[in-house]
Amino acid sequence: QVQLVESGGGLVQPGGSLRLSCAASGTISILYAMAWFRQAPGQQRELVAVMTKSGSTNYVDSVRDRFTISRDNPKNTVYLQMNSLKAEDTAVYYCTAKTTPFVDYAFWGQGTQVTVSS
Repeated sequence: QVQLVESGGGLVQPGGSLRLSCAASGTISILYAMAWFRQAPGQQRELVAVMTKSGSTNYVDSVRDRFTISRDNPKNTVYLQMNSLKAEDTAVYYCTAKTTPFVDYAFWGQGTQVTVSS
């Protein structure tokens, strides 16, 4: 099993930056990919960024060139650096992971609120 704990959310003004962290524990070696999803009120959960075990990354178009997913292997931690934040980035952000490319994301954190407002 894998446990994921997010941190780093908060209130930020438009144009500002935040960095989310996701600390993983448990059987980390089984993981194929880790990702960040977000869910805004009244909307479906959306995949924001993903990083595979090999280091490949991908982003939803709306955050490309503003957000960066990265990892610190010795700390078993994945980060989401969010720059040039917009009001529409407001959501609960979830860290998640899966074990192969062919299955759903099975491990989820508790979520962290990001609010972009002046």
